[in-house]
Amino acid sequence: MNILLVCSAGMSTSLLVTRMLEAAKKQGLELKIEAHPVAEVEAYGEDADAILLGPQVRFQFKNIQSLYPDKVVEVIDMRDYGMMNGEKVLKHVLAALEK
Repeated sequence: MNILLVCSAGMSTSLLVTRMLEAAKKQGLELKIEAHPVAEVEAYGEDADAILLGPQVRFQFKNIQSLYPDKVVEVIDMRDYGMMNGEKVLKHVLAALEK
């Protein structure tokens, strides 16, 4: 499974990616999770099963959703993002993928 996180510059989500990968490892899940700037979503979005937007780029939600109507596109909860709660963000995206 491939999860793409996008934010303003791709830097602020790096720690969250690390925390999500740690949570996935604890659950025995093999996932590919990457962070990139929202400006590069078209370069990486096609390969993603889910695209998560950092709260600072939530205004791009409808645009990205229209680019990838068959993919899970979600905005990361502001509190979970601020706390870098990789376990909770991972749980949320896995639940969204099951729908």
